[in-house]
Amino acid sequence: MPGILASVATELDGAHASLWLRGVDGLRRAWSTANDPTTAAGVEAHLAHDEFRTDEFVVAPLVAGRQSLGALSAKPGRELSPEDRLFLIAVADLLAPTLRVAEYTHRLESEVAARTREIDEQRRFTETIIDSLPVGLYVIDRSYRIQAWNRTREVGLQGVSREQAIGRTIFDVMYRQPADVLRGEFESVFETGQMQQFPIESSAFGDKRTYRITKIPMRVEGRSGDVSHVITIGEDITEWRQAEDRFAQTEKLAAIGTLAAGVMHEINNPLATIGACAESLELGMAEQTLDPTRDVPAFTDALSLIQNEVHRCKGIIDGLLDFSRPKTTTKALVDLNVSIEKTINLVKHHPRFKRVIVGVELSGALRPVLANEEQMVQVFMALILNALDAINEEGVITLRTRPDSDGGLSIAEVIDGGHGIRSADRTKIFEPFFTTKPPSRGTGLGLSICYAIVTEHGGRIEVDSVVGEGSVFRILMPASAA
Repeated sequence: MPGILASVATELDGAHASLWLRGVDGLRRAWSTANDPTTAAGVEAHLAHDEFRTDEFVVAPLVAGRQSLGALSAKPGRELSPEDRLFLIAVADLLAPTLRVAEYTHRLESEVAARTREIDEQRRFTETIIDSLPVGLYVIDRSYRIQAWNRTREVGLQGVSREQAIGRTIFDVMYRQPADVLRGEFESVFETGQMQQFPIESSAFGDKRTYRITKIPMRVEGRSGDVSHVITIGEDITEWRQAEDRFAQTEKLAAIGTLAAGVMHEINNPLATIGACAESLELGMAEQTLDPTRDVPAFTDALSLIQNEVHRCKGIIDGLLDFSRPKTTTKALVDLNVSIEKTINLVKHHPRFKRVIVGVELSGALRPVLANEEQMVQVFMALILNALDAINEEGVITLRTRPDSDGGLSIAEVIDGGHGIRSADRTKIFEPFFTTKPPSRGTGLGLSICYAIVTEHGGRIEVDSVVGEGSVFRILMPASAA
């Protein structure tokens, strides 16, 4: 551009030539020959009145289309001829589109540079967020190659650096886990497009820790596209699980306390029988109306009755003690019908159930579920006690089991004809410590623990309720193929 201006100055026998560009603040000098004294105000004044002025300098506007880009100014050393004027206009007309393209290119380069900086800043910000998460996170593609690996995955006993992980297959990096198991977990997400979540326990590095693994489908092309990546999040929930176990044990002991008075009342009957038999034997021997060597059948019958009543007491107490002790969460095939029957045997001794009719409708077509039976008994115990409170200890509670239409679920229902649940409370009944009962009648943990247990077993719990008519608590568990 300086060369063109020098040529213009030479052609007009002038000493100066300048190129002015219009910006948001008006004209500014872009290029000029040496020491051009022309000012922006002078150029603007010339453009406002006439293209050419012969007093001090001449100006030709730079116009591309309808856009005013600026002006070409020059101070001629002689009077301009018509040819000179045409020359200056021609130079301005040639420069205008070139300058327009240059301005557009410059603006585009500036926008690209700004957008690139913005994307880089956003990328660094996103990486910082991901690295700050207190969970292990990584992403694999359909070739099982790692595309992202956050900082939490880099630290700890099982830590692998990002440089060592990115680009390698997950089987190379997580070689301690069986490759076929890992592949099956990822293939399930790729094929179904559904999130998978499950707990695992590990003692590989000392104390047993519990982790919640979540595998999330990711679609680069939006929701309608195929799953292109899987995001895996590993969260250490050991302390949370321990707290949950403590809450569950607390609720269990609260249920035991509720049943204790009934158990004492139930035991009084066999104890009274035992006492009567012992007193009768003692009195007969004292009055010599009974002789152990002569009246063997009478003694045998009395001792047999005592023994049976002792076993009866022992069975009642053992049932409660067995239910109250903390146990492992080992899972096996469980018949929900049997779990319900065990629960009924625990609660039937309590006097609160004396005025309650318990209807039992157990389906013989119910398939077993993979579960911890002791935990399932705890779930049914909490739901039955909850139903008892709902009917104010007088009415009907129905326990029903059935398979679903395709046999994939085993369903158990606890039905009461009580006061029902308000819609405002229905969304909160599974929250810890939420209760509508008086302080002496509930801890607010029973239903939340039911929800946690059923969810951990891969099932779900539903509630149907009408105020004034009653409620149905429905447990749906995946049926076992066995």
